[in-house]
Amino acid sequence: MARLSDRKALITGGASGIGAATARLFCQEGAAVLLVDRDPEALSGTAAALREAHPGARVECLAADVSDADAAQRAADMAARAWGGLDILVCNAAMRNYSTLAQAKPEEWHAMVDVNLVGTANYCRAALPALRAAAGASIVIVSSCYAVTGRAGMGIYDATKAGLLAMTRTLAFEEAPHGVRVNAVCPGSTLTEFHVGRAQARGKAVEQLKQERTDTSLLRRWASPEEIAWPILWLASNEASFMTGTHVMVDGGLSVM
Repeated sequence: MARLSDRKALITGGASGIGAATARLFCQEGAAVLLVDRDPEALSGTAAALREAHPGARVECLAADVSDADAAQRAADMAARAWGGLDILVCNAAMRNYSTLAQAKPEEWHAMVDVNLVGTANYCRAALPALRAAAGASIVIVSSCYAVTGRAGMGIYDATKAGLLAMTRTLAFEEAPHGVRVNAVCPGSTLTEFHVGRAQARGKAVEQLKQERTDTSLLRRWASPEEIAWPILWLASNEASFMTGTHVMVDGGLSVM
């Protein structure tokens, strides 16, 4: 199928994990993709892999931190120069913090908000003129299952992810008159390069890592990045044309446990 034939997409956090998996599916479904990530080496590798797997794929890259509003505008300008516009924005870039709320310092809050909330706002603001000019445009924001359920130890991260759901609802109201749909996905535990690298740095094998999340979903396992990318693809496509202002739980049932 070619769900995204001739569509143009900007994906933040596109060098690895859920962002890279989304880029692979988008290219497979016919889209042109502009990947933004702060890791230039990973970004280059992902772009090369996409071009190899999908000869003729239209892939552009920008190495930037999403908290940089000027870079967000450069990304939107790149899409305009390369393709004449944008149809899809996937806001996936995020950072993590493991301080308890009782110990978290103001600078930790500021750093998280700058990336997870302000970074998303930067790319929405920069992309919206082009999205409003497109037919059937879509924004998909990657939140978290922990935006709607509690846990200890990642309060700043979870608070910013909950804020993204509020942003999703408000933006859906504001952009409906312009024909732009806005939805969110809430992933559960997803086995990305980030988690693998963090475990290996502590001397932990991947198989051991996998066993640690058997109690965080009804399915008793991690998700693969592709299992999160498929719902993102669907929300971005015209198959979800009557969906806006909502969030989809892709958490293996964690939120009902």
